[in-house]
Amino acid sequence: MINLAKREIEHTLGKFIVTSIGVGMLLGIVLIMIGVYRGMIIDAQVLLDDIGADLWIVQENTLGPFAEASRVHEDLKNTIKAQEGIKSAEGITFQNMQIPTSSGLVRATVVGFDPFGAFVAINPKRIVEGRGLLQQHYEMVATDKIGLKLGEKVPLGRDIYTVVGITHGSVSSGGDPLVYVSLKDAQKLQFLYSNARIRNDRARGAKVESSHMVNAVIAKVEPGYAPEDVAKRLEEWKHKSVYTQEQEREVLTKNLIKMASKQIGMFTVILVVVSTIIIALIIYTMTLEKIKEIAIMKLIGLPNGMIIKMIVQETVLMGVLAFVAANIFAHLIYTKFPKRVVLEYPDALTLFFVVLVASVLASMVGVKKVMAADPREAIGG
Repeated sequence: MINLAKREIEHTLGKFIVTSIGVGMLLGIVLIMIGVYRGMIIDAQVLLDDIGADLWIVQENTLGPFAEASRVHEDLKNTIKAQEGIKSAEGITFQNMQIPTSSGLVRATVVGFDPFGAFVAINPKRIVEGRGLLQQHYEMVATDKIGLKLGEKVPLGRDIYTVVGITHGSVSSGGDPLVYVSLKDAQKLQFLYSNARIRNDRARGAKVESSHMVNAVIAKVEPGYAPEDVAKRLEEWKHKSVYTQEQEREVLTKNLIKMASKQIGMFTVILVVVSTIIIALIIYTMTLEKIKEIAIMKLIGLPNGMIIKMIVQETVLMGVLAFVAANIFAHLIYTKFPKRVVLEYPDALTLFFVVLVASVLASMVGVKKVMAADPREAIGG
């Protein structure tokens, strides 16, 4: 039996392929947007995993230090160390800054930690050039995305810092590149006011805040102790918010990127709907172009089922070609995005089934036109 869909596609091969590629580019953007969401999930956990703390002690009634602002006194770490079940505790700071580079200012997250403390925020596996911090002052380690070179001098605040190390893949919970400095330098950058501000506050009779503050105290739990139990006890006795690593992970992956995930989801649905409408319009146009031929088929006794099969096959094949084009397009451009894009096989497989369903639905427009075709049109004009 003659395959009508095959003959029809051969007849309009150029239009068919170009249309499939165009729809495929739209679907490629869908894959990219899903990949952006996957990248956000991974980025949100990079710093958390690199630090490897069991507990995060932050300002009371906050979701700090990532989802909300948090300030606690640095000496809280000494009190935490003395608690039962705590192996070690250190202060840590986070702040957003514009880092001057040869190509302009770059937004980055500056992490401050004690290079001689129990926690080293820099994952040594991520260092691709140079070394980590070995001094309490005027050294910095930066991720390669910022564009700084090893040995480069960078002015931050009142001081000049030397880049002693370059990392790869180090990002903040929001996907911004990371810069690491010592805790003492970070406190100066974040909490120490200028001399003019201090004089002005003293003249007003205002209390000058101490610079010995941190955004969080992180702690390791002794073997044999459950982090959840230790966290609960610390909250009761120290009147601070205490989160385990898993709770902090939940804050990062749910609270912090909740709105962004909803927005990406809405755009994804809209693009899939638009792609379906485009396929439906193309199939409808192609059906209109051959309505006289369809009428002749009906006149000579060709069953409706065979004609409908042709329309459905054309539409599904267009959807499959569009999906292939989408994957090629997405894999060609995803590395060009400034933030992490993660393309995963299960996401592509899910999109494939969505495209198949959408193609079948789109074919119904052409099918309706076929069913309404009057065989007498083959005799007329």
